[in-house]
Amino acid sequence: MRAVLCPAFGEKLTVADVPPPDMGMGQVRIAVSAAGVNFADTLMLRGEYQERLEPPFVPGLELAGRVIEVGDGVDTCRPGDMVMAVVTGGAFAEQAVAAASDVFRLPDGVAPVAAAGFPVAYGTSHLALTWKAQLRAGEVLLVHGAAGSVGLTAVEIGAALGATVIATAGSADKLAIALAHGARHGIDSRHEDVRARVKALTGGRGADVVFDPVGGALFDASLRAVVPGGRILVVGFASGRIPQIPANILLVKNIGVLGINWNAYRTLDPGALRRSMAEAVAWWAAGRLRPLVSAVLPPDRAEEALDRLRNRTATGKVVLTFG
Repeated sequence: MRAVLCPAFGEKLTVADVPPPDMGMGQVRIAVSAAGVNFADTLMLRGEYQERLEPPFVPGLELAGRVIEVGDGVDTCRPGDMVMAVVTGGAFAEQAVAAASDVFRLPDGVAPVAAAGFPVAYGTSHLALTWKAQLRAGEVLLVHGAAGSVGLTAVEIGAALGATVIATAGSADKLAIALAHGARHGIDSRHEDVRARVKALTGGRGADVVFDPVGGALFDASLRAVVPGGRILVVGFASGRIPQIPANILLVKNIGVLGINWNAYRTLDPGALRRSMAEAVAWWAAGRLRPLVSAVLPPDRAEEALDRLRNRTATGKVVLTFG
């Protein structure tokens, strides 16, 4: 089968013919139609992700396609079903094998290209906002990197939960995308004082919840833009700087800083993850969520796809297609 390969950490990706992956009990073999590209892939390719794969390996954490085989003990799907799935590497190939617990059937009429980029980003935002932060209707949600692959899903889910969403992004074009997907207000994080603008937009009060996949200076601003007793969700560090959190501010303002590593819940609490995903998929089927795919590329342009994330030029999801 054709697959994208990481030959060594830090080296350019290649496309090669490799044997299909082995399948065991409780697993599902999927003919991959499309695979979502994530910022975590860029970390995995440098050997810096939480789950380290040894080169050479096939990267990719999420995919959509058709079930072609199921292992013993699998009764949640069958050959012919259209599904999306999460894997620990291996999505950037014509075939992938996933644990049955990480496979989710698609709503009728959903295109694999849209589904390929759904699980990680929407799964992260839904679990973070509904379960970790317990965002409530009427609260103010501040979303950083709001036009990016995960930030845009937080905008949509926050709006679906009835929150007033304030989006930050680095350009007017990106802010326009966030506003079109449910944000009430937009802040240009490159040219405006984020703390001052949040305070002005909320009558001096601030945000109840902050969703931060960026880190760096935006996290610093969040500490001062969040209300006393507010919650900050640490989702990632796309800026490249991991913030050092001053504990005195947490104490004085009674702030909760909550880490959210969605992938870890595949083993920590798979039941919570599946319940969250089921609700997110139901919202999607009902038209409450509108996944944005900004670029669809072939496997031999996988490096370009990843560069769009590294350079923070992508909006919504970038997807590779395999069939």
